[in-house]
Amino acid sequence: MSTAATSHDLSHIAPREKAEILSQALPYIRRYHGKTLVIKYGGNAMTDPALQQDFAEDVVLLKLVGMNPVVVHGGGPQIDDALAKIGKKGTFIQGMRVTDDETMEVVEWVLAGQVQQDIVGLINAAGGKAVGLTGRDGGLIRARKLRMKDRDDPTKEYDVGAVGAIESIDPSVVKALQDDQFIPVISPLGFGEHNENYNINADVVAAKLAEVLRAEKLLLLTNTPGVLDKNGQLLTNLSARQIDELFADGTISGGMLPKIAGALEAARSGVNAVHIIDGRVPHAMLLEILSDQAYGTMIRSH
Repeated sequence: MSTAATSHDLSHIAPREKAEILSQALPYIRRYHGKTLVIKYGGNAMTDPALQQDFAEDVVLLKLVGMNPVVVHGGGPQIDDALAKIGKKGTFIQGMRVTDDETMEVVEWVLAGQVQQDIVGLINAAGGKAVGLTGRDGGLIRARKLRMKDRDDPTKEYDVGAVGAIESIDPSVVKALQDDQFIPVISPLGFGEHNENYNINADVVAAKLAEVLRAEKLLLLTNTPGVLDKNGQLLTNLSARQIDELFADGTISGGMLPKIAGALEAARSGVNAVHIIDGRVPHAMLLEILSDQAYGTMIRSH
């Protein structure tokens, strides 16, 4: 990559081309004006400083042109780092983190503290007004203990500790912030009927929130180009039926399972488009929303 491309120096692009690029965004700005976009922020985009900067700028730009971005963040790598410091190693079953009491304390501290405040700070530094929330704020995410069945043997159940399944989402606090020009940044922590804490998969929270907010789009930033077929080719456009086939033949597995399952549920519940985007590409989110170029996989309900 040339230095001109990596810095913000765009002097090598002719003015006419610049104008062309900007005007191409107009129909998309018009189409999504006033619409809610739920963005799951995770992977490399969260840990690489240059990509963090790009992400914050993209979110602020979307807000300034009249869209309503809502950010839900993960924090897998940061949680693993913090666990390593206290001599623990994270374990996963079917893509879900096993969360005992000690792990839960670390998860809360990392997600609701360090990671959330980093993101809020970055967005504010880029000119936005971000506000951090957890599932407790405004009674946003009510949860119960996740009863996880074995994928091959439904009679077998795994105990994954303080991992939550969402019972309900009350989006009133998110709506109130949006109306006031704030950008909500949500940590995927819920609470139960006895005020206990639950760690919830961030992809699942983003998908359910998109549903409840009747979002125009759900965007999931990942460390992959999108959904790949058996030969490693990117599948840019998938229907619900095609996804069922990819589950059945094992093409979709591991950490992609909860991601795609949530995406599919959101698409079936009225979210117009779900995009799984390569968060390692600078400004991938902006390019996906404001141009007709595909930077990942789009999932349709039909």
